[in-house]
Amino acid sequence: MPSQTAALPPPVRVVLGLGILVGFTALGEMLVRLLHWPFPGSVVGMALLWAALSLRWVRLHWIEPAADGLLGILGLLFVPATVGAVQFLGAGAEWGLWLLVLLAGLLLGAGVAGLLAARLVREEGGPR
Repeated sequence: MPSQTAALPPPVRVVLGLGILVGFTALGEMLVRLLHWPFPGSVVGMALLWAALSLRWVRLHWIEPAADGLLGILGLLFVPATVGAVQFLGAGAEWGLWLLVLLAGLLLGAGVAGLLAARLVREEGGPR
């Protein structure tokens, strides 16, 4: 049996999908604000969308045209964040020493964790 949404013109299906995506994002934002959760509202909204898709409350073909359209322009969605990062490149010069200390700490911590994990695997008879 063909779905009723398949009979809709493609632009209407895209708008329907965008409405569902924005609705779940807004629902996530509302929950985060009401419950004072320390998560981004959009992430909560997408988790709710995933649950609704899993429970088949929302059908994939309802949102697929909008999701495909958004994925097609995903690179453009990062332009504002990139411009903001470029504007603050001068701050890196002022914080250079701190960034170097952070990087050294990260590399040292990752190295120690790797050596410890390798030693633990060897002691348990794992691959050598």
